[in-house]
Amino acid sequence: MKAIWIPLALVAACTGADAAETARPAAPTTFAFEEIATLAPAQILGETPLGRRQSIPITGGTVSGPGISGQILPGGADYQLVRSDGAVMIDADYMIETDDHVRIHVRNVGIIVPPGKDGQAYAWAAPRFDAPTGRYGWLNDAIFVSHIGGAGDKDHPAVRITIWKIG
Repeated sequence: MKAIWIPLALVAACTGADAAETARPAAPTTFAFEEIATLAPAQILGETPLGRRQSIPITGGTVSGPGISGQILPGGADYQLVRSDGAVMIDADYMIETDDHVRIHVRNVGIIVPPGKDGQAYAWAAPRFDAPTGRYGWLNDAIFVSHIGGAGDKDHPAVRITIWKIG
């Protein structure tokens, strides 16, 4: 019980609110930026007890938004587990470099579920950033969500990652 109250007391102390006021916070989102990541063909690692493991090399791309612009550096990858039900667990690990030459580590973990009876797919993730202190430090101090969609074609595979800041 005590472990639950200590974090609430910390939140209350930091925000000037009591624990009752922090029980149901609003969760507004603000567009942060968008990435277009170019991809190489999948490297199939093979079947495991959990599903098929594969890796999708990230070959580059762009980053653009109101507070950041730059490029995705080649060399990262999206490590995936394709489950028996067709859903894909994603774990992308890569670097971006801003136009002013600041490098930021990105790890984006999520799930892609094929379209269901309603025809809608689910493709969401939660990116985390490790940015140097300074102009892009805001990336270290918030929770983000991202939606993943197609951006390329069969000859030029790419994904569009739209990122929002929570709160």
